[in-house]
Amino acid sequence: MDDIRTKETVLVVDDNSANLMMAQEILGTEYTLSAAKSGAKALAYLERHTPALILVDINMPEMDGFELVERIKDDETLKTIPVIFLTADKDPDTEKKCFDSGAVDYVTKPFVPDVLLSRITRTLELEHYRQNLEKIVYDQTRLLEDKARHINHIQETVIQGMANLIESRDGNTGKHVKNTQTYVRMIVEQLMKDGLYKNELNSETAENIIKAAPLHDIGKIKISDSILLKPGKLTDEEFETMKLHTVFGSEVIRSIISDVEDEAYTTTAIQIALCHHERWDGNGYPNKLSGNDIPLSARIMSVADVFDALFEERCYKKPIRPVETVLSILEENKNTQFDGVIVDEFVKLLPQLKEYTDNI
Repeated sequence: MDDIRTKETVLVVDDNSANLMMAQEILGTEYTLSAAKSGAKALAYLERHTPALILVDINMPEMDGFELVERIKDDETLKTIPVIFLTADKDPDTEKKCFDSGAVDYVTKPFVPDVLLSRITRTLELEHYRQNLEKIVYDQTRLLEDKARHINHIQETVIQGMANLIESRDGNTGKHVKNTQTYVRMIVEQLMKDGLYKNELNSETAENIIKAAPLHDIGKIKISDSILLKPGKLTDEEFETMKLHTVFGSEVIRSIISDVEDEAYTTTAIQIALCHHERWDGNGYPNKLSGNDIPLSARIMSVADVFDALFEERCYKKPIRPVETVLSILEENKNTQFDGVIVDEFVKLLPQLKEYTDNI
């Protein structure tokens, strides 16, 4: 039965016609040969074709084999093509220079037919193994990335669901969770756009802050309905109990969320839950932190949380409208309740805030 396999192409670069004819005689039955009698002609050929392997004579006029291979290895589309040098020079330094230049092998002239054929066959087999392994690694990496994205989506969905479930206890049905996360995202992106808090805010911390925002009030799960749903003003004792939701939240995250999330995210989520009611002037709770001692994530959350609390209706209050009025209240409390830098950045978002609130 005839062998109908497609022959692989080998490019032979040699200025000696006799050597090209000999290469054709030795390799022609196994491979499709293309020939170039100079480095320049080889490069012109490579602009249009991609051979499986290149045989390069070292000693050629105008552009020697080393310069040609250097040009090939500098080209992103050509650099992975295996190169075998051909030379009559048996000096060990020449052999070392061949390998240092990126060649995979070195064959001396005059050719021993079986040796040349064996070297090329072995080199191409290794190249096929490399390509197959590269494809396997690529496919497995994509599979792992897809699985990681799927797991991450599941985790985010569960966390979001938990936060919505807790918020629904006081009649918010997840709206507060969605709104505050949106405002946190706006603030984080604006801070990064303006190059603020560079030492604390990068792509990873930004993602963690946005992702953790829905958990800011998760500690309310431990607050009784009699306090959480009370329509009027809380007594001093009830308010002290309500303030504990920050501590409870950090405990819940530490005991549950840390089992399914990485340390950086867990730390951010704990900071937000524990510290989003701290005040810039030190009069907040639960630990009376002040200024930059309050984690940046919590300072961002505080502005987003209060904005939504003022703008939206609650069982104990009417909404404050329009957006400009709410922003003016935040500005009045710059550097007392809130980080003034964050408030200023949030105010810059007025057009986006109006667009978003018109559609919620």
